[in-house]
Amino acid sequence: MVTGPTVAFWLLAPIMVLAALGVVLSKKPVHGAMCLATVMISLAVQYAAQDAPFLFAVQIIVYTGAILMLFLFVLMLVGVDAADSLVETIKGQRPLAAIAGAAFVVLLVFAVGNGLVGQPVGLTAANEANGGNVPGIAALLFTRYVFAFEATSALLITAALGAMVLAHRERLTKKKRQPELVKERMRKYAETGQHPGPLPTPGVFARHNAVDTPALLPDGSVSELSVSETLKARGVVLDSYELSAPVEKTVKAIAADGSGADEEGRA
Repeated sequence: MVTGPTVAFWLLAPIMVLAALGVVLSKKPVHGAMCLATVMISLAVQYAAQDAPFLFAVQIIVYTGAILMLFLFVLMLVGVDAADSLVETIKGQRPLAAIAGAAFVVLLVFAVGNGLVGQPVGLTAANEANGGNVPGIAALLFTRYVFAFEATSALLITAALGAMVLAHRERLTKKKRQPELVKERMRKYAETGQHPGPLPTPGVFARHNAVDTPALLPDGSVSELSVSETLKARGVVLDSYELSAPVEKTVKAIAADGSGADEEGRA
């Protein structure tokens, strides 16, 4: 008998598999994050089809709406440099990753086999036994799986503290004040010619003001200080000739009109 959960599974399962492959095979992190969002949204629909409204809401609000979207926005705003170092700082990562991958494959085989063998149980009986989906999850978390739940919480807190400790850097020198920063900029200007003022804004002499449109110097060349390093790595910076071509065309037209006027005056 064809049911709603069965239809949802066979419709979304191929999409989830393709999106999961996209997460692994995508060259750009933004594309991988979008594929992961597709997997999470499809999984949320699967929860809804299985009469699990609490898991559906958590999957959408927490994982897809908060964590993954924040990760995606950070990637879009900060960008990823194409010149990342591929040197392994911790030895033995690849053998451990291979062992973990093999263990995951074995676990996946057993999980799929357990799902295919026998009749599907579903969540209807479990929800009715505990008075609903949310009370059923609460009963399992705080009775049968309370130790695993608390251990997972402690593990996540430890991981967060460890990330904070690893990312923390002690300040070895005194923080520079504004007068010291001004003197340093003027010294660099005197020694290397680096401009002490703020960077030129993009699109100064362009037809539109955009971050991928660098500023043009008076000679028509591009000011490298106005081009973001992230845009350089992505290769999306507009060509300087394309930006300076309208200026050169106008200058030539003015020069031609000026020479024509001089010839008429002489005549």
